Amino acid sequence: MDKVIEEMFERKRFIEKIFRISSRGEFEEAAMELFRFQSINNPVYKRYLEHLGINGPNIKSICEIPCLPVSFFKSHQVITGKRKTVTVFKSSGTGGGRPSSHYVHDPGLYLSTLLECFRFYYGHPDKWCILALLPSYLERGNSSLVYMAGKLIERSPCPQSGFYLHNLDDLASVIEKLEKEDANILLIGVSFALVDLVENQNLSLKNTIIMETGGMKGRRKEITREELHEILISKTGLKKIHSEYGMTEMLSQAYSAGYGKFLSPPWMKIMIRDSHDPFTYVDAGKSGGINVIDLANVDSCAFLETYDLGRMLPSGEFEVLGRFDHSDIRGCNLLAE
Repeated sequence: MDKVIEEMFERKRFIEKIFRISSRGEFEEAAMELFRFQSINNPVYKRYLEHLGINGPNIKSICEIPCLPVSFFKSHQVITGKRKTVTVFKSSGTGGGRPSSHYVHDPGLYLSTLLECFRFYYGHPDKWCILALLPSYLERGNSSLVYMAGKLIERSPCPQSGFYLHNLDDLASVIEKLEKEDANILLIGVSFALVDLVENQNLSLKNTIIMETGGMKGRRKEITREELHEILISKTGLKKIHSEYGMTEMLSQAYSAGYGKFLSPPWMKIMIRDSHDPFTYVDAGKSGGINVIDLANVDSCAFLETYDLGRMLPSGEFEVLGRFDHSDIRGCNLLAE
């Protein structure tokens, strides 16, 4: 049976299919197909299911699929199949912890995913002047966020599009010039750097979208997303701040057009688990842990248990409320040799 499932799964066809998903039924069908394949062909995920006593063929719906704690990406190579690794994205490992590593066999798939995600929310990147303020990530050099921003910048015809490391004066001058030209400006920034920018520069913005990507830990006092947005709004005159939700362990991103309400692309689903029972889901409006099904994770694991706290809204959007404490504990040593 395992060999039959492996032979039936056609990777290229599956990837083409996920970007055409337009209904809940199509998503669930694709998720079940990928689960059946990864439960056999991903050694780490397979062992995790065996540890839980889960028999893959007995899973009949996506709500029954166990999600792999993302801490496994710190301690194991989470790989499906035998394709050669081309690049490895690493998390920051903030606070001295071991970084997560996402072994990417097909950078072209990541490029397709990030461009499809961006188009889903903002249209083609050639409509934007894209400015990236990601100093801590840029200095690290193996960040998926930097890769994402770089690929968007490459597709922007605006000569000012690019990365700005610590040169906040230059960045402010560029924004001021582009604002006078009525250009469509997208400023993608890590939280602490955006606060540094608005606190040290006199910015009055009308044509600029500020998109924060999180990332205050270790650089400034921790504040909530609401507090961050209030600072950015008060210093710039904007009415709302956009946000990006992604992580090293995912190939896809979700975006918020304001007020901390995120929407997933059609091939990605957010599910909220009970904070005290990781295998039970809660209703919309209730808070709990965020689980992600990212069907673009064909070559790693599509079913992820994160350590973010969140809440689904009746609209189908979701909010990110914070993090679990001691989030590195569960999973790291569960399959220790």
